[in-house]
Amino acid sequence: MNNSRSDFPILDQKVNGEQLVYLDNAATTQKPTSVLNSLVHYYEHDNANVHRGVHTLAERATEEFEAARDKVAAFINAKSRQSVIYTRSTTESLNWIASSFGNSVVNEGDEIVISELEHHSNVVPWQQVAKCQHATLKYIGLTADGELDMADAEKQITDKTKIVSIAHASNVMGVINPIKALTKLAHQHGAYMIADGAQSTPHLKVDVQDLGVDFYAFSGHKMLAPTGIGILYGTPEVLDQMEPAQFGGEMINEVHEQAADWKASPWKYEAGTPNISGAIALGSAIDYLNKLGMDNIQAYEQEIVDYTLPKLLQIDGITVYGPHDPAKHTGVLSFNLKGLHPHDVATGLDMDGIAVRAGHHCAQPLMEYLSCEATCRASFYFYNTKEEADRLLAGLNEVKEFFANGIGKAERTL
Repeated sequence: MNNSRSDFPILDQKVNGEQLVYLDNAATTQKPTSVLNSLVHYYEHDNANVHRGVHTLAERATEEFEAARDKVAAFINAKSRQSVIYTRSTTESLNWIASSFGNSVVNEGDEIVISELEHHSNVVPWQQVAKCQHATLKYIGLTADGELDMADAEKQITDKTKIVSIAHASNVMGVINPIKALTKLAHQHGAYMIADGAQSTPHLKVDVQDLGVDFYAFSGHKMLAPTGIGILYGTPEVLDQMEPAQFGGEMINEVHEQAADWKASPWKYEAGTPNISGAIALGSAIDYLNKLGMDNIQAYEQEIVDYTLPKLLQIDGITVYGPHDPAKHTGVLSFNLKGLHPHDVATGLDMDGIAVRAGHHCAQPLMEYLSCEATCRASFYFYNTKEEADRLLAGLNEVKEFFANGIGKAERTL
């Protein structure tokens, strides 16, 4: 996997005089040259709107745009390309499900079940549905080591439950949730199952048919593609029930003065000019990931976590959130150093050229559950190395030294 680093020009730079160590991949991943080239090629050679023109550029753009849809469908093993809808992001996908589908199937007295692990984009839309429909929003708790508590899930999901919406992998705790088992439990009670795949799709092989979910959402920018392109997968049965969240050009079949009807899925959900270049670049990103192999990516990232997590736990005064067993972790490691604010730790690491995230990670209910305001988060991808993990560990010790003794890189270089 280390051979791939040369494909990412952004990694070959210095920050604050040090070689960049980019460990904020849960927020967004970097882009290989092949993906960047696909964007340039579209705008230099094929820039035209899709589906609407009969001239050569429009036909080429449409062909590439729809070919990318086929790549997405194959990547997640969707049964049909008609189940793959382009959106802007995971957030938009989840909002569309909530506002359109959720408000149509949830009624007064019904229940919606999410978990304490969720990103705000899988919390706030369901708060709004519950408020609008006079329904109850319930949370599945966590075990002592930060995993989803399946015993509690069996209590929370009842015959009153209409929607269960859970992250496939946590962006804070670094755990992979048992979506297949949750789907089975939800369906046993007649509920629909939604999975937030933002943190899983870039890191492991996803098979939506095997998972059995009704909806699956993910973002391109967390898997090498540009920002502003996302995917909403839905089974044909639920997409037939769901109404469009937006209206306008492209998604209509016919419009008259007092009425309109829609095209078939997926086009009825894609109003207006889409992110054509983003979709094409997402297809290029999938080509890149397929070339590496998702099983290989997952195995390599596991090696990095196996190497890093035990050493991280040995640092005096550190609290690591989530399981301490590397086998139960994705490449996301969240932690705090005793007595230090996460922003101070992240700033200190940045002085050494190490990019990590500090904050509540758009998961404030989880922060409240953990009784902390924020954490630091180092998140790895396949282009990271054990040497970079060592830089992180050394940097954390240097930050501790700086705040304990007032001696650190900044003062030593004066």
